[in-house]
Amino acid sequence: MRTSGLLTTVPSPRGVRPPTKLSLRAYESLDELSDLRPAWDELLSHYPAGTTFSTWEWLSCWWRCFGKNRQLLTLALFDSGSLVGVAPLSISKERVGLFSLRVLRLMGDGSGDSDNLDMPVQPGFERVFAEAILQCLRHRRKGWDVCLFNTLPRGSLIAGCLAEILSSPSWTFFEYSSKSSAVLLPESWQLYAQTLSGEDRKNLVRYTRRLQLRYSTRIYRCAEPEELPICLEALFRLHQERWQSAGQPGSFSSVERREFYVQLSRHLLTRRWLELWVLELDGEIAAVQFAFRYGKNVFQLQEGYDHTRASDRPGYVLRGEVLKRLIAEKIRTYDFLGGGDPYKARWGACERQYRQLHFAPSIGRGGAWLQCLNTAGRGKEWLRQKAPSSVWSLLHEAKGAVQRRPPARTRDDLKIPE
Repeated sequence: MRTSGLLTTVPSPRGVRPPTKLSLRAYESLDELSDLRPAWDELLSHYPAGTTFSTWEWLSCWWRCFGKNRQLLTLALFDSGSLVGVAPLSISKERVGLFSLRVLRLMGDGSGDSDNLDMPVQPGFERVFAEAILQCLRHRRKGWDVCLFNTLPRGSLIAGCLAEILSSPSWTFFEYSSKSSAVLLPESWQLYAQTLSGEDRKNLVRYTRRLQLRYSTRIYRCAEPEELPICLEALFRLHQERWQSAGQPGSFSSVERREFYVQLSRHLLTRRWLELWVLELDGEIAAVQFAFRYGKNVFQLQEGYDHTRASDRPGYVLRGEVLKRLIAEKIRTYDFLGGGDPYKARWGACERQYRQLHFAPSIGRGGAWLQCLNTAGRGKEWLRQKAPSSVWSLLHEAKGAVQRRPPARTRDDLKIPE
């Protein structure tokens, strides 16, 4: 364990005990970081914006599966020995055209598997923690080029403090946003059903009854360790078959991602956080939904259904039954996570926004790259607004032709923000 230095005592907001002895420590290995786990759990349990994505279970499993070519850097703020803030970070080398940059990210980012990434902090310590993080990153500036903090939730206590400090001339800083969506669940299924269209209310009843008439139907939540291998293998298989039938590789073509889901599911099941739901028809699994809960929130991450039975709508029926049971269990948010796909709105999802904080020291290639990226993004937006529709259509056709070529870059490539 390394200590980056003792921070001076600062005034604290009204209603929060004044700090007495602040120190920031840097952890650079998972074994070293594991000593922090009990205090991390305690801090997160009282953090208003806490989610599964900030838990030790999520991040440690992610690191074991995706951290091979990354450098761990977790910053922890202590007040008189008590943990009051944790910033799980990692550094990786990523290709940008003909050269590479050392990219500092939130731990969990870069593989396409995590949303709602955050830096849990005890309320009242947001400002001093943000200052401590940036002070430490300045001290370590030779070890990284650019920082991309992605998918910070709007409720993040530290995001606003970071954005305010980063707005100074000493930083090159841009903030972007990306879409997410979630369903706010009422107290009863009857109230929820009233929010759906008349057609969807009828279809839920009709397709559920049709499945029950055609097949021996069973819907259940995976609750025992011995059920996990069968349920997860069905998820992988159904997801892959559906996407491969559409000419796409599918998320679970990645060996690392499969192993991540296996390891993660074991840990979540132990904590009773796993929401792995299965629909069986005549004893065969026809649909699977992979989700997890934290407090009164459920986060829906992946799903698969038998695409050869699309007319039976097994995925549709399963989601309806899952929502009905979650409402009965007093879950208040069903979070679809990133993206604004139209089907989510049909289930009553409201659009939300993630914050993306991208920054680098003003002098250096990281800052220069961010400037170029932002200029290119503004040029794209200008074309979208000013170019004739015929020109914009041609550009989209050209983009589609490029995207249909065999991929020349990995998921971790840096891209111009939409």
